[in-house]
Amino acid sequence: MSWAKHKAIETNLVLLAVLTLLTVSIGGLVQIVPLFLVETTIERVEGIRPYTPLELVGRDIYVREGCYTCHSQQIRPFRDELERYGHYSLAAESMYDHPFQWGSKRTGPDLARVGGRYSDDWHAAHLRDPRALVPESVMPPYAFLDRRIDADSIAARMRTLRAVGVPYTDAMIANARADLAAQADPAADASEFSGRYARARQGNFDGDPQTLTEMDALVAYLQMLGTLVRFTDVTPDQLRQP
Repeated sequence: MSWAKHKAIETNLVLLAVLTLLTVSIGGLVQIVPLFLVETTIERVEGIRPYTPLELVGRDIYVREGCYTCHSQQIRPFRDELERYGHYSLAAESMYDHPFQWGSKRTGPDLARVGGRYSDDWHAAHLRDPRALVPESVMPPYAFLDRRIDADSIAARMRTLRAVGVPYTDAMIANARADLAAQADPAADASEFSGRYARARQGNFDGDPQTLTEMDALVAYLQMLGTLVRFTDVTPDQLRQP
């Protein structure tokens, strides 16, 4: 294109805006349209399930407190990341996240595989006073999470998520309050709860069995991260299955 034509475009704001929009639109379509021609863009792996009511409340607290601004949940397929954090992140692990918590900054470590690495007591103590366990930490204390949980809206929250594709059943929604309490009470009968949520662990997450708190919920969520998929059973061939 001649200099005269370049000049005509660059000096005409309306024309420049229209051509820029057209270029971006074409580029976007080239990337997006092929996705509609495949059955799925998410690999199928065993073990992925919706969050339990307690984990869901904990995740909402995690988002509310802005934990994603310092902790990513995305392990890249690089050797140093695999050695430090474990198996690289799979898209399927975030398929029920609205929004996902991949993050782009690590003031603190990545949390995609933090579940089961520390005890419930460690997590609760760390959240209450981070520097008591990690002296160099710049994380603020979250001792205020030792307050009663607000579970009045949990069933409505699950119904909303079902509307956008999360496969909560009628039974899961009807028993949301009971399941929320049962997960935080190791002495409760969890036979029905376990049937609805595979690999969900009961625990006295905050160290206080008498009160159901936001600390219970956040620790339950952290302890679930990275535990649903048995990565020893995941092979490249399985990831490529249609």
